[in-house]
Amino acid sequence: MAHTSSQRRRTPVFFKKKPPIEAPVLHAVDNDFDEIVLQGAGITLVDFWAAWCGPCRMMAPILDEIAIEFEHRGVRVVKVDTEAAQETAQRFSITSIPTLIFFRDGEPLFQASGLVAKPVLQRELSELVAGGGAAD
Repeated sequence: MAHTSSQRRRTPVFFKKKPPIEAPVLHAVDNDFDEIVLQGAGITLVDFWAAWCGPCRMMAPILDEIAIEFEHRGVRVVKVDTEAAQETAQRFSITSIPTLIFFRDGEPLFQASGLVAKPVLQRELSELVAGGGAAD
């Protein structure tokens, strides 16, 4: 017996995949870094990375999650490809990647190199958003 379209089995809702949420990550290069980061208000987390860097690729999904989680708190995540933005990387003395620099109102506060665990980023950003952090 043939099934009509109304008789076909439907996939239960809990088996359907949700479409992925697009992470609100900005990308900056030499000619727009100042506008995006240094002239920006609030907290900005800048990730200096390169496509060939294994640890950088491991940080990418963590930073995507951070960008989604902290977007409503006014935090921006900006990625800077050191191959495409060599002048900017030199200006901030980036000698190893990944390097994360935390900015408040365009002023660099502190940086961390290497893989940084998500809970550490969450803690630091929460403190910065609350008005505390390295600049105090």
